[in-house]
Amino acid sequence: MTGIDERRPFLRRDGLAAGITRHRLDGPAFHRLFGTVRVSGEVELTPSLLAAGALLLLPDAAVSHHTAARMLGGIVPHTEETHLTVARPQGRRRRPGLRCHVGPAVRTRRVDGLRVTSPEQTFTDLATHLTLVDLVVLGDSLVHRDATSPDRLLEAAAGARGPGTALARGAAALVRKGVESPMETRSRLLLTFGGLPEPRVNEWVTDEHGRRRYRLDLPYPELRLAFEYDGRQHAQDAAQWGWDVGRREWLDGQGWRLIVLRASDVFTTPWATVLRARDALAQRGFDIELPRQPPREFALHFPGRPWAGSR
Repeated sequence: MTGIDERRPFLRRDGLAAGITRHRLDGPAFHRLFGTVRVSGEVELTPSLLAAGALLLLPDAAVSHHTAARMLGGIVPHTEETHLTVARPQGRRRRPGLRCHVGPAVRTRRVDGLRVTSPEQTFTDLATHLTLVDLVVLGDSLVHRDATSPDRLLEAAAGARGPGTALARGAAALVRKGVESPMETRSRLLLTFGGLPEPRVNEWVTDEHGRRRYRLDLPYPELRLAFEYDGRQHAQDAAQWGWDVGRREWLDGQGWRLIVLRASDVFTTPWATVLRARDALAQRGFDIELPRQPPREFALHFPGRPWAGSR
């Protein structure tokens, strides 16, 4: 066989022309993509590889939406589909695992040699597909990867038109520089949507000599109070756990109070977490009144079981 790199997507007809048998092309040796695209079964199906396969069917399209976000380093909810945008409705193709959008993909860049919608267009495009919280997660993650900036997202959202415009503008206004994980974004929004003042993002605490000692996820420096999200890896990694203990002891000695949030605090009992945070702020001298039950707007963004643990 000549002329076919089996580790890159190719059309089934081109495989046949190159001498690969039908039996082998349709067997376990190859991944079957979008009906007629093949690639070696030994390769990982990354967003970039799937996009390259989809563009064999629609070479004039641009990789967009969820697929573009992942290729740009952004974080979006999982989807089994590969997303492309075509200029006209008649340019769409219906294939298993392929989702075609219609629109002018005028802002693009090259990623892995493929034409991909820009971070800013990807952000505004996804405003009709994601919730407000998920869109802010995307924006924070794109900024963290230096793919864009909060100001550029604000500018793109301000210039957007059509469905999703209001959501894009609202989400862009909530994007912050320095956020390092989706759960940091969710924890920050949980506090602010709950009616509490917005914490800073990933600020350093210095010692008496002005040297940086520790960085805190969501601090209120004037109150020496900070919230941090910890995943299970911190409890399962002995070295990390030991480092965390030393860090906490040093912060305690400097008058800081550190409150750890877990996944259940955000997803299962979000309003109880807000009330817990309210109490912590009050103990530091910042009093704010909140209702016993979550406001409707908060429950839309953080449904969970908001009544659990309310007091």
